Amino acid sequence: MAMMPKRVKYRKKQRGRIKGEAQRGNAVAFGEYGLQCLDQGRISARQIEAGRIGSSHYLKGEGRIWIRVFPHKSMTSTPAETRMGKGKGEIDFWCAVVKPGTILYEIGGVPEETAKTALLRTAHKLPVRCRFVKRRHKV
Repeated sequence: MAMMPKRVKYRKKQRGRIKGEAQRGNAVAFGEYGLQCLDQGRISARQIEAGRIGSSHYLKGEGRIWIRVFPHKSMTSTPAETRMGKGKGEIDFWCAVVKPGTILYEIGGVPEETAKTALLRTAHKLPVRCRFVKRRHKV
């Protein structure tokens, strides 16, 4: 089932602009390998779930997957062939706003080649360009 917040302060939000690079959430924190976003954009809850399923099926229960983004923003739309006016449309879907550098998914407990293939399958499901990254160990 697609992710969405349990409750929000305001149901309908404005779209806003996505500018700049990710200041936080831009390093591999939980697993050994990650999928880093290279573009700015919005990723719907369905796309996040599709990516999770794609990598989970490939791993066949081995290792662990962490999803680092959550769809907090509601996107609205009015039905087709509706006249202007009558207010803002109803909520159509929930999405996560991502900036360049954001880590989207992480994988741990599997070899590098397996993780790379699994995250590549995930990247095919997403509307933004991504790259495979490794954890940087602190000395």
